[in-house]
Order: sequence, then C-alpha cells, then structure tokens
Amino acid sequence: MPHFHVEYSGNLADHVDMDGLCECIRATAAEIDTFPMPGIRVRATRVDHYAIADGNPAHGFIDISIRLRAGRPDDVKRDATQRIFEAAKTYLEPAFAHHSIALSLEMRDIDPDLSPKTGTIRDHLTATKQES
Repeated sequence: MPHFHVEYSGNLADHVDMDGLCECIRATAAEIDTFPMPGIRVRATRVDHYAIADGNPAHGFIDISIRLRAGRPDDVKRDATQRIFEAAKTYLEPAFAHHSIALSLEMRDIDPDLSPKTGTIRDHLTATKQES
C-alpha cells in the first residue's frame, strides 16, 4: 500500500502537467517489486500559500512523500526511492530548463499496527494486471 503524495507550489500549475507527473510516478512504482501494484496510490495537492528561498514568487517546489508499510530492508527502500526520484527528475527536465524549481522526495514507513486497511480494488483488477 504505497501512498505517493505530491505537494507542489501553485505557480507550477501552468508549467508542469501534474496528471502526467502522477502517472509517471505510478508507472515507475508499478515496475518496482517492493510496491504492490494494486496498492499504489498517487495524488497531488496544489499549495497556494508558500514562501521559498529569497521570497521571489517565481521559485516553485515539488515535494514527493512516499508512505510505505514497514518491513522492507533499507537497501530495497533506498533503491525504490532513487528510482522514483530519477523518474520524476527526468519527467520534470523541460520545466527545470525554464523555471526555478526545488524537487524533494522522502520515504517513510507506516506502522502496520496503527494503520488498518480494507478495500475491494484487488477484486476489480483483471487477472493479468494482478500478476504484474
């Protein structure tokens, strides 16, 4: 049940296709064994109130937060973090070329004893997609 939350400064809305970034993250995560495909959730939240660096309103940010059920080895988490970060960075290269943007990413473990889950998504996936 990896949850990916993208927070971004509102001034980037016209410069970055956030739906495309969410899909880039989802597709990359689906290729990483440690992220079970049926549990992947990617969402983006626009932030309209922020202050960055020297206060220049042209600066923007994209912060990716990954919450992941605890139990994976550190090397697996490091690899997954780097792969998601590199995919996002590559996706954002055109925007980086023309805009002042800070990109950050953090992965955190979720304590399974304190985070109950239920759902029917797996019931509605096709058999071939579940095996991916």
